[in-house]
Amino acid sequence: DGEVFSGKVKSNNLDKKVTAGELETDEKGLEEESTRETDSNILDLSSDYPREKHISIQRHFADLEKLANLKEDEKKPCPLCSEEKYKPCYSHKLHRHLQNFHWKVSVEFEGYRMCICYLPCRPVKPNLIGDQMLSKMGAHYHCIICSATITRRTDMISHINRHVNKGETESRFLTVPAPKSSREVLKESATDVWVLPNYSTPQKTDSYFNPKMKLNRQLIFCALAVLAKERTPIECLDAFGATGIMGLQWAKHLSSSVRVTINDCNENSVAMIRENCLLNKMKVKLNTKDEDGDEAVGDAEESSNTIEVTQMDANVIMHLRSFDFIHLDPFGTSVNYLDSAFRNVRNLGIVSLTSTDTSSLYAKAQHVALRHYGCNIIRTEYYKELAARIVIAAVTRAAARCNKGIEVLLAVALEHFVLVVVRVLRGPSPADDSAKKIRYLIHCQWCEERVFQKEGSMLEENPYLQLPCDCHGSMPGKTAVVLGPLWSGGLFNSGFLRRMHFEAVQYSLDEAQPLLKTIVCEAECTTLKHYSTHAPCEESKQEECGVYIKTPNSSLESCLAHGKRKGDETIRNTAKRQKAENSAEHPAFYYNVHRHSIKGMNMPKLNKFLNYLYGAGYRVSRTHFDPMGVRTNAPLAQFKTVLMKYSTPTYTMGQAEDAELLEED
Repeated sequence: DGEVFSGKVKSNNLDKKVTAGELETDEKGLEEESTRETDSNILDLSSDYPREKHISIQRHFADLEKLANLKEDEKKPCPLCSEEKYKPCYSHKLHRHLQNFHWKVSVEFEGYRMCICYLPCRPVKPNLIGDQMLSKMGAHYHCIICSATITRRTDMISHINRHVNKGETESRFLTVPAPKSSREVLKESATDVWVLPNYSTPQKTDSYFNPKMKLNRQLIFCALAVLAKERTPIECLDAFGATGIMGLQWAKHLSSSVRVTINDCNENSVAMIRENCLLNKMKVKLNTKDEDGDEAVGDAEESSNTIEVTQMDANVIMHLRSFDFIHLDPFGTSVNYLDSAFRNVRNLGIVSLTSTDTSSLYAKAQHVALRHYGCNIIRTEYYKELAARIVIAAVTRAAARCNKGIEVLLAVALEHFVLVVVRVLRGPSPADDSAKKIRYLIHCQWCEERVFQKEGSMLEENPYLQLPCDCHGSMPGKTAVVLGPLWSGGLFNSGFLRRMHFEAVQYSLDEAQPLLKTIVCEAECTTLKHYSTHAPCEESKQEECGVYIKTPNSSLESCLAHGKRKGDETIRNTAKRQKAENSAEHPAFYYNVHRHSIKGMNMPKLNKFLNYLYGAGYRVSRTHFDPMGVRTNAPLAQFKTVLMKYSTPTYTMGQAEDAELLEED
């Protein structure tokens, strides 16, 4: 008498009353419940309608004890076992049974425990009869997400992991939200954020917060602060907000210079971002894809800053709106969002991206690097710089498809991430110039010498001649491989980096200051001994003069017009020499001194070795990619020659005694 539609059952005969186990309707015929469950047919409601969670799914063990209603004087049955499986017993035995038989073998997910259940709620195949069938019934778990019943614990864990990989983390049961007492407040750079338990594990929480990425957030903040000095106000986007910590720091410290938009596609993350904005006394402007209008939350008297919070896919918001500053920090690779990022970014704007797929970029999963970036790579001594050039090559190709070129401002590759910051140059000519800097790399597998292939499309008869080494002539077989395509241009802009270092000092970003100083020396290919912190004029003096200096390295020319003159010709020669040094691009790649040290010889201290190379007439600096790496324009053969010249032999015990006897004689 009933018809099924949209997961519900509607009765056509309101006057008819049916027995238990079938549909029942009241006098008005308004109740629409399905309670029919027979041996032959089980009605499955639609997953769109939430239901109460199964009694085997509990948050705390005390909740399971309350379910059993333990009393000392009465025997109570187990709430998760049938009477045939476990007979009623006293409270102390039932407590041990619940703890050892159900709670300890449970599966945990987002603060809930899915305990093993022995109730006859899972149909079994009728291949057993009598007591044998009853002993086999039970032994299953109820999934908190899709209400499926799984027999084995390992299968249940795999089942939950498949839900997580598909992004299905929202329960379809009517569960109680996590209490606010379980949340925690973390503070970073004078910004407070709420986080949930397991906040450092992205698979277990929606409010992912990684404390190890603090340095990454400081570097991005310095880049945005430099851009804010060029034009005000600027539209900036944090495409993957999570807790919103990065966008909150932008709005809190840069104030009216920026208009911050924090986006996330997860509804729970958007709610957390909104709460964190209110926690930091920020006005919130909500603009989600499900709302027709905007909603402002907050007190205007508390703060004049307004943060716009959006809930949509990152590709969608970057296609719909234009921004001056875009930061991409997805889980893993960011190549899926590059086309959208360069579609509407404004001219001379900045795009920064953080790639955390280090397994593929650092040549541990080479097939993944080929699939994501279209690059053939192997593990080398300079693998971190190789990773940065792979990412920049992907960025260049995405920008060129939108008729835009790039200027690389910063490239950092550390243990956990690869950060690339580029400036966007609109027009087909900058796009062509940038695309020409994508080349293949010839790498010698014997001595690890490397060189970029020459420009041109003509094939060479012997490409080994491009390598400075002679390993192919002295070794049998093929000695070199072709890697890439890679970015062959510069990785740093020294003027932009000096201004970033200035902003790091202004805002007391202690972790970013030493790294930026090292990168400035690396960009200019000089040592810390020759590094000058007074090369650019101070920002306060620039503002007093009323002149904005786009490149701090031209500060001597500004001082020529506004500062004190000690001699026109002296300052002019100094500016000319500095301009010539800055025009020279830093050498590509670096050498590890331990990798090329001579066996049986004690190599000199690294700083002394840098001075030896500098004295030999080569440009030299340390590199942030490798603590024992040396960036220099010297060929590998000359590098080894200088290293051997200033290395001292290591004596064995017998040789040391002979040397002492010779000295006594």
